[in-house]
Amino acid sequence: MPNLRDIRRRIRSAKNIQQITRAMKFVSAARLRRAQERVVAARPYARQMLSVLNSLATRVPEHAHPLLAQRGDQKIELVVITADKGLCGAYNTNILKEAIGFLAGHSDKSVELNILGKRARDFFRRRAFSVRHEAISVLSTLSFADAAAIAADIIQEFEKEKKDQVLLVYNEFKSVVQQRVVVEPLLPIQRLKDLGAADRIDYLYDEPPERIFNNLLPRHVETQIFRALLEAAAAEHGARMTAMDAATRNATEMIENLTLFANKVRQAGITRELIEIVSGASST
Repeated sequence: MPNLRDIRRRIRSAKNIQQITRAMKFVSAARLRRAQERVVAARPYARQMLSVLNSLATRVPEHAHPLLAQRGDQKIELVVITADKGLCGAYNTNILKEAIGFLAGHSDKSVELNILGKRARDFFRRRAFSVRHEAISVLSTLSFADAAAIAADIIQEFEKEKKDQVLLVYNEFKSVVQQRVVVEPLLPIQRLKDLGAADRIDYLYDEPPERIFNNLLPRHVETQIFRALLEAAAAEHGARMTAMDAATRNATEMIENLTLFANKVRQAGITRELIEIVSGASST
């Protein structure tokens, strides 16, 4: 039977872990509230901008702007967005599995990785995949300037025709307990497949289309990357809050079971001592 001192040491350890996980849960809940507000505020603008530009790309020729050029799918860049830290359940694992599946499904293509997040960086450093760019601490200090810098690098690669397609893989925030891994195209700007008769009417431009495209399309790429980063940050906090809540409840259950077991061991020791005393008295 285990020593009572060892059991009490395990109870103290479990209580210490419980305090840590509870504190991490509260911190994640506070950060999630702010991140969720930013995501909700950014989604309508980003989605409407995407819808307008998809419609616009369908109405103009591909050579109207380099970001509209359709060049096939031989040279692909996959932007993988993960967290910098763990303790957030299967958040990072699901993204990495999706990225590995994409790489396996496009093994006949030239695919390079653009890694945003320490977990993805550490994962792919141990594997023989081509990584063009990597950055960490993006989600922890998230700003539009960071998204703009990432977008400028991606746009430069695409305009130089070093890449035919650019795709994003990240966790989309659905709710506190639900995140969905998505792989979505970023470049080139996608064209609508089916247009009705009314939708085929072209726009009237107040300025030359080239000037509009030069101002609008890079901002669109920046906005979509910023929205993806916001989604990933909110999903990370939600996943961590859920994981820490489950860890806290497991620690509580462990403490209760260990306390009950310690009481049984203590009672067995008292009973054994009483039996020894009674046996000694009977022998005399």
